[in-house]
Amino acid sequence: MTTEISNLKTNSGLTDEAFNQIVQFYRVWDINDASIVDDICNPDWQDIPLAPGQPQGPEGLKSLIRFFNETFPDIEIKILDIFGSADRVAVRGEMVFTHNQAFLGIPPSDRKVHIPIFEIHHLRDGKITHTWHLEDWFALLLQSGVWKQG
Repeated sequence: MTTEISNLKTNSGLTDEAFNQIVQFYRVWDINDASIVDDICNPDWQDIPLAPGQPQGPEGLKSLIRFFNETFPDIEIKILDIFGSADRVAVRGEMVFTHNQAFLGIPPSDRKVHIPIFEIHHLRDGKITHTWHLEDWFALLLQSGVWKQG
């Protein structure tokens, strides 16, 4: 993760424990080590909404991590903001990768793309129980050149 972590935590009710769990959640993507997902997420963790074909629970997250790292090996998740409380944490970030494979029906453009992400995590007993997320896939259409502006 290339983002300077120490500058991310805002002056809110976010505990160090919650902050560290969320940072670990995103670090998993960068180090491509899905084995630590079980340490971060509850066994019944829910990803809302699920990606097409994604299994429920931590196994579904592990499969997503593997898929993205195999499809776009240079993927990195940049955390731009983290704020919240001990049990609810919001993250604004972006996925950055080279769009060198067809994805979501969009032919490869070989361009470096930046996909904004917005996520809210619910934590209980030190583990993430739910993640609500929104990715701006329209940005991929624009940045790949498929959707022409103007």
